[in-house]
Parts: sequence; C-alpha cells; structure tokens
Amino acid sequence: MAVTRRDFIRFSALGLAGGVLAAGDFFNPLMAMGPEGQKDIRHVPTVCFMCFWQCGVIARVENGRLVKLEGNPYHPLSRGKLCARGNAGMGLLYDEDRLKAPLIRTGPRGENRYRKVSWDEALGFVADKMEGIKKKYGPEAMALIMHGPGGDFFMNLLQAYGSMNIAAPSYSMCIGARNEAFHMTFGDNPGGAERVDMVNSRVIVFFGTHLGENMHNSLNQDYAEAISRGAELIVVDPRFSTAAGKAKHWLPIRPGTDMALLLAWINIIIREGWYDREYVEKYTRGFEKLREAVMKYTPEWASKVTDLPKEKITDTARELGRYAPHVCVHPGRHSTWHGNDAQRERARAILIAILGSWGRKGGHYLKPKKPSYLKKTPFKLPPYPEMEKDPVQFGDYPFAGGEGVVPEIRRATLEETPYPVKGWIVIGTNLMKSLPNQQETLEAINNLDLLVAVDVMPFDTVKLADVILPEATYLERYDPLIKVTQKSLGIALRQPVVKPMYETKPAWWIAKGIAEKLGLGAYFPYNDYEDYITRQAELWGIDFEELKRQGYIGLPGTAAPYITPDNPPKFGTESGKIELYSEELEMYGFDPIPEYTPVDEPPDGYFRLLYGRSPVHTFSRTTNNRWLWELKKENEVWVNHSAAYRLGIKTGDRVVLENQDGVKSNPVKVKATSRIRPDAVYMVHGFGVRSRDLKRAYLRGADDQRLITRYKMDPITGTAGMRVNFVKIVKEA
Repeated sequence: MAVTRRDFIRFSALGLAGGVLAAGDFFNPLMAMGPEGQKDIRHVPTVCFMCFWQCGVIARVENGRLVKLEGNPYHPLSRGKLCARGNAGMGLLYDEDRLKAPLIRTGPRGENRYRKVSWDEALGFVADKMEGIKKKYGPEAMALIMHGPGGDFFMNLLQAYGSMNIAAPSYSMCIGARNEAFHMTFGDNPGGAERVDMVNSRVIVFFGTHLGENMHNSLNQDYAEAISRGAELIVVDPRFSTAAGKAKHWLPIRPGTDMALLLAWINIIIREGWYDREYVEKYTRGFEKLREAVMKYTPEWASKVTDLPKEKITDTARELGRYAPHVCVHPGRHSTWHGNDAQRERARAILIAILGSWGRKGGHYLKPKKPSYLKKTPFKLPPYPEMEKDPVQFGDYPFAGGEGVVPEIRRATLEETPYPVKGWIVIGTNLMKSLPNQQETLEAINNLDLLVAVDVMPFDTVKLADVILPEATYLERYDPLIKVTQKSLGIALRQPVVKPMYETKPAWWIAKGIAEKLGLGAYFPYNDYEDYITRQAELWGIDFEELKRQGYIGLPGTAAPYITPDNPPKFGTESGKIELYSEELEMYGFDPIPEYTPVDEPPDGYFRLLYGRSPVHTFSRTTNNRWLWELKKENEVWVNHSAAYRLGIKTGDRVVLENQDGVKSNPVKVKATSRIRPDAVYMVHGFGVRSRDLKRAYLRGADDQRLITRYKMDPITGTAGMRVNFVKIVKEA
C-alpha cells in the first residue's frame, strides 16, 4: 500500500515507531520479532546527511532494520527536532533505485549501458586509467569535484597521487562570494552553520534568504523563537516568500538592485547618526572614506533604482539604527547572483560593521575558541608530492579560495589550457544540476578519458560516468568526526545504524582501495575507520564510547560568543581591524568601497528567472525519495497574476519556458499569484531530472538549471552568478 502525504505527516507528527519498508508497505511489528517473538530494539545516535546542515539524529533499529529517525536532543543543530527531510532518511536507505553494485560503462556515454563488476575489477579499472593519465599528461590532469564528508578521503587520494586540482560547487555556486567578502572585511566568515544570534535580535533582515523554505533546522528554530519574542523582520525579496509572511516590512525589490538598497541604508545610518560610534572608532578602519563614498547613494536615488518607495527605504534604515547593535542582517548563503557578488556582500558586511553587530548580542556571535589539541591526528602520513604545475581551479581570480572554482576545472577540461585535465572523480555532487550551462558540462565530460562517479543514487551526472562506485548511505557508515561550530565547539559522530545494503561501501574504503591499487596505501594507514576515529577521539580527550552513546559531546572552555572586556575581538585582517575601506581590493584594481553597478534587465516579453528551495527537498538529491516525493512531486513556475492574465494562462495550466538562448524547459505547471513581481518568475530548484533510473523523479517538473545557459563570473572571487537568465512563457498546446 503506497504511503500518502497524509500518512507521512501523521508519522512525523506523532513520532510513531512505524516506518516504511523497502517495498513501500506499512511497517508490520510482527516482522521485527525475533525467533521467540522478542524485539531487539536499539537507539543509535548518528548525524543526518539528508542536507548539509548535519543535524544529530537518534535511529530506532528493530532486529537490524531502521524503523524511525528522531532529533537528538544533545546536538545543537537539531535540539531534539528533525525536518521532513531528516525524518525521510529511511526513504533514502530503502530506496529501491539506489546504486547497488560497481558498474563499468559498455556503450556510448549517456546511453546507460553498463555491466556489473566486482569491486576488485572496478577499483583496478580506475587505478589503471589513472596510471595511464599520469603517464601521458602528468598527475595534475586528474581532478576531484566533491561535496560532503566522503570528499575528505578522495582529497587525500588525489594529493597522494600528485594533484591539487580539487574543488566543490558549494564554493563557486553558493557561498564563495559571501565568505571572501566577509573575510576581507572582518578577517572571518559567517561559518558553515551561520553564527547568527537571532534569538536575541530586535530586528532581523533577510536579503533573499528563504528560512521556512530552506530548512536549516537550528536556524529555523531560532528564527521562530525570535519572532515569538517580538523581533521585527525585514524581508528584501522580489517574491513574497514564507519569511515575508512573517515580516513587518516586505520590500519587493527589483531583482539585481540589492546593493543599491544596502548602500542607501549605509548612507542614511551614517548621515543621521544611527551608527555605533564607539564600536566604529574602536574596531574599524576607513570610516571617513566610507562616509564620503556613500553620500551619493540617497534614498531618492535608491528608490528609482530598486523600485521601492523612498519612505520605505528611510524607515527601514532607521529601524536598523534604532535597535542596533541587536540587529541581525543575515549573511545569507547562496550568494552567486549577478557577477558583482563579492562587492554586494562587502556592502552587507559593512552595514553589519557600522551597526556594531559583529560579535554583539542579537547580531553575529564570534567563532568559538579552538583548542590546539584538535590539530592532532592519529597517524603521520608520508609527505605529498609537489605539483610541478599550478592547480587550475583558482583561475585568474585573486581572491578565489576555499574549495576552488569548479567552472575553472571545466574550462581547463574543455580548452586543455593551461594544460589538459583528462580525468574527474566526482563524489556526492550532481554537476548537471549544480553548474550553469549544462551543455558546457556535457562537452567537458565528453573530453575526459575517465569520469568516476561515487554516489548513493543514479543521478544525472552519475549516469554519464565511465565507472560508477556505489557509496553506502550516511546511515550505513562512519565518517570523519564532525566539528560542530555554534556558540561553543563540540564533536559529533556519524556511525552506522544498520549494516551496508547490497554491495555498497563507505567512501574511506573506496578511496583506500584505489590508493592501494596505485601503490599509495601508505596514505591510508588503517584497515578499519572506526579504529581511526577511536584513536582520533582519544587524542582529543573524548570518551569514544560516550560519544557513541550520546552522538555529541561539547568541548568545555570553547564558548566566546560576544565581545566583552574579557573577550576582546580578534579580526583576522592585516590591520587587525574591520576593513571598511579595503586596501587589499584596491591593490588588485577593485573598488576599495563597493560602488553600485547595474545589472542587465529582461528584454521585452521576458522575465528574470529566479529559483529557490523547497522545505521538503535538498536540491535534486531528494526528489526520488518516496516520502518526500509524496509531499512534492514536481515544481511550479510562479507568475504574477497580471502577467498571467496578459498571457492568457492561469494556475494549473502547463507551459514551456524558453530562455534567451532558445533553450526550452519541460512542461511545468503555472502558479499565478500576486506574491511575485511582474518582471520575474520563480521555480524551486532540483526537479526535471533526466536519469531514467530515478523512477519517481524522472522528468517530473522543469529543470531550472537547464535554462541557466548564461552566467557571469565575479572578477574578485570567481563565483558564477546565475540569476542573469531570462525566459519567456509559451502555453503548451
């Protein structure tokens, strides 16, 4: 009997121990009985990986079968609660479409013709191909594109092999511009799980941040508590999002003009004296130059640019100043919008600085203290060979850092400059759904001698690989100990709650196996990863058995959330102060203080394509999950009522979107609404998958990424702005 949306909500709300079995039947408690009718029941703490927030979970296991997932009350990112995705981890574990055995391609790429092979043959095949590439082109011709903890093991493998061409889409497609902008301002970035003290905020500001739709668990809990305590919310978004429904002020800004609003707010706050004088004098550098630079960005000017009333711009700026420093201008996450992203994020960071919110209660709390013992590792590895050629993933972008620029690896693969890149290992990321211009990605893949995919599900990119290596799910494996950074520091453990199904293997085992075939086994000096992390915990003074029982252990003496006389801030900039005026940017020929730069507007008859998240899905990773699929099977395209009327379409109609380059979408349902500006349309990202092996998700909804054929690279950080595409709407015949 199929599980319905109502059933899933009922299971989640009531916390029933029953779950869904692999065949889709309701849980039958008789099936979990032992030989004498006794259940073997265990509650195993681990860490969720249905998204990248990595909440603590407690798994209820009956006679070796997972039947329920619940939030771990000890873990600071879950606090005893899980979102729909976390509850639906069982749907991943028992998904009948999972990758089950190693596969080697036997036909033309993309035709889905593979043969099942043994692990020994698959690892040997990969090692032989890597040896061939190294001999012909050099070790730097291999690249790793990764996301998630399994990437750590393949980083070790690739560096041992001799290549540093390693990157992750999370940097160049998501947080890179934000992190670099905050780092050049404060000498620190907002953190992976953003260090925002919303619970104590008087005013919270979201720029296109969709909390309530983007289900980052602990932030949503804090956000809900802040609203219940009376915090005022300002939402700047062309779309009336779930968050906007809670806001005192919704500012339906013209897409691409957020920097104009930020600069106008800075102008008003300085000109009217709302800034934190003591904080600015003590901790910042370049204030007078900032004052002079922003005087031209008046509310009247910003009103014309942003399409917002000047009174609204002024009133909201005063609201920020009135309650400063207890103001949280949320740093957001996905920051790759229009190619001017680092400077827009610099403007946001400067606003936070002059409000005195960095390191202050209700603003952004400081990074916890990091004990020196956390640098200890159980084994000393041999030194990595030095690359004779520079890695390609940073391109010519002077501030590119972090996890590298994936489009640069793609470019080098296509153009074979500055040298050929002929092999990719891709783990935990669906590049066809994360990189702009799918045709470029496909052409780059077709120029490879080797594409290795390590994943749990047969995603679009996986089905283009030469070798497919099935990874065990997060519920079946150990991963590296997780450092959880909130107001204090703690260690969490991802441990297996059930034995690996089918012929799947954890990433550490796969990477170690390839390394041994390459004669690089010394870089993986362990036979069992549990032994490795047991030793790691011992070095860090953590009782591993207690960690296994509890799932999370806080580290004493690490909390230091606010600036106090006993806890002065340390800014990791060259001057040791907050850089309002960046001499570092100036040295490279960039504006030391952000200057407004306009973006392209939609041509006549076109709308700007906007995209975002669903509270029940993580990109394309979960669209095949049976429980989450029941909740949202496909996406819709939001169209303003007036535009829909003009085009003769209504809610429920199916339309085709065609972008400025003539690329068309699958048919997609219309949602005609007043909750979006007339010059834009909006879609939830991750649908319209083209892998036939994802039987529930195949061609469900429209693929926004297919329509993102254009992108603008930020010249400072190398991040790829993707909100530069326009679409027209064609009613389906």
